[in-house]
Amino acid sequence: MSKGSAVIAIMIAFVGGFLIGNLTGTGGDSDEIVTVTPEGGARGAALPSGDGSDSERFRVPLAEHNPIKGPADALVTIVEFSEFQCPFCSRVLPTTSRIMNEYEGKVRIVWKNNVLPFHQNAMPAAILAMEAYEQGGDEKFWALHDVLFENQRALERADLERYAQQVGLNMEQVRAALDNEEHKDRIEADMELANSIGARGTPNFFINGVQVQGAQPFEAFKTIIDAQIAHAEQQLEAGTPRDQLYAQIVRNGKTSAAPPAAQQQQNARPQPDPNAVYKVEVTGEMLPQKGPDDALVTIVEFSDFECPFCSRVEPTVAQLVEDYGNDIRVIWMNNPLPFHQNAGPAAQAALEAYQQGGDAKFWQMHAKLFENQRALTRENLESYAQELGLNMGQFRAALDNNEHQAAITAQQAIARQMGATGTPSFFINGRNLRGAQPVQAFKAVIDEELAKARRLVQSGTARGQVYATTIRNGATSPQMIQPEGGAAAPERPSAPPADQVYEIAVPRNAPTKGARNARVVIQEFSDFQCPFCSRVNPTMEQVMREYGDRVQVVWRNYPLPFHDKAHLAAQASMEVFRQGGSEKFWAYHDLLFQNQRALERANLEQYAEQVGGINMGQFRQALDSERHKAAVDADMAAVQEAGARIGTPSFFINGRLLQGAQPFEAFKTAIDRALEEG
Repeated sequence: MSKGSAVIAIMIAFVGGFLIGNLTGTGGDSDEIVTVTPEGGARGAALPSGDGSDSERFRVPLAEHNPIKGPADALVTIVEFSEFQCPFCSRVLPTTSRIMNEYEGKVRIVWKNNVLPFHQNAMPAAILAMEAYEQGGDEKFWALHDVLFENQRALERADLERYAQQVGLNMEQVRAALDNEEHKDRIEADMELANSIGARGTPNFFINGVQVQGAQPFEAFKTIIDAQIAHAEQQLEAGTPRDQLYAQIVRNGKTSAAPPAAQQQQNARPQPDPNAVYKVEVTGEMLPQKGPDDALVTIVEFSDFECPFCSRVEPTVAQLVEDYGNDIRVIWMNNPLPFHQNAGPAAQAALEAYQQGGDAKFWQMHAKLFENQRALTRENLESYAQELGLNMGQFRAALDNNEHQAAITAQQAIARQMGATGTPSFFINGRNLRGAQPVQAFKAVIDEELAKARRLVQSGTARGQVYATTIRNGATSPQMIQPEGGAAAPERPSAPPADQVYEIAVPRNAPTKGARNARVVIQEFSDFQCPFCSRVNPTMEQVMREYGDRVQVVWRNYPLPFHDKAHLAAQASMEVFRQGGSEKFWAYHDLLFQNQRALERANLEQYAEQVGGINMGQFRQALDSERHKAAVDADMAAVQEAGARIGTPSFFINGRLLQGAQPFEAFKTAIDRALEEG
């Protein structure tokens, strides 16, 4: 194995863990666990034993509402858990088509929906697909299935109606189905089944009950299909009717799966204490409130206007306010997450509405922001303010000057102190409830706290003093407990100490920005296909504006292995650098990030021509020969050799690691420290 190949292998092993850790609530929208399965799956295809009686076989029941392609009495049944917005689900389609062609008459595919929560258009698309099945059976379903995947990036309501019309559906029924979320119960039944049998990412396949995860190549499917055909033929010879083959083969299969290893470890580690009471003070300014000051239960909500889980929980909060009346109050605190680029300005807009019109205007703005969560640009914010009748001069000045940043920062500091790093997070009379939980979860805690509050009142505590009394001795840092069973799992690698300095030499010949003799050198390890890498670019521009010649930025390539176009894009950027130096490199860098979803070979050539001054013959030859592959791999190896474990983007500021698309304030703190140390 070459050094470069070894590096890639190490990276695959690490990055898979990094992503799962960072998309399961750590700095994310919520503490809900979402397993993201990269192409190829989190674990490889489970291979059957020689006689087909695989201990890993699952009993996956079929339902009348499941669309089918292939004969009902097929030797092999492939149950596919998938969703229409998942890019890996679309990538596997040529493979499943090849399977149906090569195994014609011997294989059937059964579709089950598994809508991932962060794909906001996936549920409406699934509802439409099931409506197509309702109206026209398998034929209409698979026709629409193909159209949806062909247009995967255009799944808004208007798009869905257009596709429905295209395949000849009854439009009145389609609109009613989408409006009323018909078929959602069937979809959610599929999702519950997927979760129970361990199909937590998409796509997931069960071949006569044997699981294959991810967009695997044809050969991975073929190995299992061939073995299962042989096993099915043995069953036929033993007297099993052909139309009962599937039921017979999976009869003794497992009906549930153990949690993934990562989750087992998580469950074995100390967990937040659900009964701990935190001292969450509500005496500061800029704290919008719903409900009376003397409510017996106070709910402090840390939220983010761009977070999809935060919008999902708002109907639940509204229901609680209606059900409990004057017994509860809700206090809003802002916690805009750094990777939600419009969340900060939206929080400013909401607090300015509060400044001008108190609680009434805040909650009106709050409703508008969540109703229009995907339209939070500056222009939109001003439009909403105008609709609410706010003073527009004051509103614009507040946003221009970040007038409410101090209040927002203070609220974020409280969230961090209490361990509420994700959104939404609630403190109910000081007790922490995380994520977009169902109403029953809230009511269980509220009812307990109401009972405690009433006892306090009966013993002489004034209603207006109940909250202060309840949290008086509360915790000011996260409270953890060891799960029942006592045995702790191996600890997860901790974050590097704040004072750790990594020895990563700056290459002699690398793209740079800023003075060569700068006191602070920032090595930026990044990936042109990574969305968080593009989001941090405005922050890096602000760093250069604020610090000028005191800072130098050095670009280092770190293409993640599951970003299939990132490595070639990195090579292309280095060829532009070779020909045109840093000036041409940064121009090309900007074009790649501006067109992050279009990084095919033809696009890379187009952007090089657009930059100008690039010899295109040499450019093409460099890509054909992978001239810069070794240099890109060397950047990645440098991190490994230094003993650092990173994702993208990551920044080494005079050797100290800062990870992720952090806000400017985080960079400022790190840079100022580096300047002081000199």
